Amino acid sequence: MSGRQVFPFPAIVGQEEIKLALLLNAICPAIGGVLIRGHKGTAKSTAVRALSRILPDIEVVSDCPFMCAPSSAPEACPRCATASTARQSAVRSARLVELPLGVTEDRVAGTLDIERALKSGEKHFEPGLLAAAHRGMLYIDEVNLLSDHIVDILLDAAAMGVNYVEREGVSVSHASSFILVGTMNPEEGELRPQLLDRFGLAVDVQAAHDIDMRTEVVRRRIAFDEHPNAFQQQWAETERAEQKRLLDARRLLPEVHLHDDLLKMIAGICNDFGVDGMRADIVMYRAAVALAAYEGRTDVSEADIRRVAPLVLPHRRRRQPFDEPNVDEQELDDSMERHRPNPPESHTPPPESDASGDSGEGDGAPEPDGQGRTPEDKQAPIGQTYAVQALEGPLQQGIAQQRATGRRSRKLGGRSGHYVTSRQPQGRVRDVAIDATLRAAAPNLYERRLSEENPVLIRSTDLREKVRESRGGNLILFAVDASGSMGARDRMIATKGAIMSLLLDAYQKRDQVGMVSFRGRDASIILPPTSSVELAQQYLVHMKTGGRTPLAAGLAKAYELLSRSRHRDRDMQPLLVLLTDGRANAG
Repeated sequence: MSGRQVFPFPAIVGQEEIKLALLLNAICPAIGGVLIRGHKGTAKSTAVRALSRILPDIEVVSDCPFMCAPSSAPEACPRCATASTARQSAVRSARLVELPLGVTEDRVAGTLDIERALKSGEKHFEPGLLAAAHRGMLYIDEVNLLSDHIVDILLDAAAMGVNYVEREGVSVSHASSFILVGTMNPEEGELRPQLLDRFGLAVDVQAAHDIDMRTEVVRRRIAFDEHPNAFQQQWAETERAEQKRLLDARRLLPEVHLHDDLLKMIAGICNDFGVDGMRADIVMYRAAVALAAYEGRTDVSEADIRRVAPLVLPHRRRRQPFDEPNVDEQELDDSMERHRPNPPESHTPPPESDASGDSGEGDGAPEPDGQGRTPEDKQAPIGQTYAVQALEGPLQQGIAQQRATGRRSRKLGGRSGHYVTSRQPQGRVRDVAIDATLRAAAPNLYERRLSEENPVLIRSTDLREKVRESRGGNLILFAVDASGSMGARDRMIATKGAIMSLLLDAYQKRDQVGMVSFRGRDASIILPPTSSVELAQQYLVHMKTGGRTPLAAGLAKAYELLSRSRHRDRDMQPLLVLLTDGRANAG
């Protein structure tokens, strides 16, 4: 890290779940990292950088780029493993390595040392960011925007604690144990479920709604911005105490025990919540043990399991689109009660009776036809959804010619997008990857210079071309008539049901969605293009009807939005869905 001023970790107001998840990973990196999801301005990045200040110092081999520990012979890098004499050690702060969004595979995993290859013809490995993050933290901001294959490399290394590199004639493996932290804004797109499950813990954060808490956030932030050194000094003692507590917890961790009855409780909870695989069980065990160590205890309690379960389950449980990602507190308590060893007889009534009672109240609450409301500005419920059917005939053929599989995806091999990797060209080279070309030629340049006058001789067999990745897909824009006439005869109920059905289809295909509403005398963009169909569903639920039908204004506003979006992304395929009764009487 550079000389950037970092906000003190204990000074963060609220956000206890973020702080707990980060601390548990700092105590036990085997938990597998943490994914922090939330809107802008919720202290996601602040908390991550603040944690790096209180991580205990580490002892390293002084000149080792892999951050090897002097006493870790089995995990030593190739250089330390072959050293004939003992190497000097030094104490350093644990590193915080921040991963840039446009990073390439060779920068992450490491690659051939070109300079050394040019000078001596030696094939020597140049460490990447995974080596730099060893025994520290690796932070990925906007992890949902990172290329999937880069995320796969990071998660593999985080899970195994080892980075394996097989490329350009180099075969190397080295230890890479780090605290993996990813942050993201769900409105900008989701992670694949397979990647979500690989993060040990997940936290969904929101801005504080308590006035006093918000006031204190602003007060501390202003104090830090105006006098950062004085503010850090004010919290220095608390930071040192937290750092000592972390170090003590790491030392105590091997001595913490979890009783077999509690292990069965963990298995029962994970089974009740329908998680796939066994990763949730293992992570919950490790997190509960780490929490006990953090609190200075050698025995795990039920309270520890209750505290960490909401961090382990939400991103792993099977849920339908638009379901809330959080764990239902009552459902979790009921599950723990069912799997508690020797439950008392007073708790024998089955939980199904409570659940059925709740569902009965819920079913009777909403009125399907909105009776009792005034004709103006009504808020209609969402009608019945249905499976979206594929078009048949010439119309479907025309659409198929304009777009690919229908799934919003990343496209490899085009001329646009960011450079992610390289390959040997097939035919003419159109986009030369200079770095990869030099790496391919480097092992042979030393011998070539002995026989050629040209100091740097690149041959056609050395050439490599760039593989670029761009995001292509669809933007589905809903132009919704919200006039008063749409509220008659349950038209808006059916309309919302149709939109919800299309949103479900967009969720499966990872399309972007947007929404324009027109009523009264004008039209407005109520939802700019987003990958979060959950957000679209929220706007749909609260959409009201009333007033005249400015159909022309709605179409003009939709055209304006699609034109802007198309100008920003030429690969995007726009699709306008107009929902109206056609009774234009304004504008």
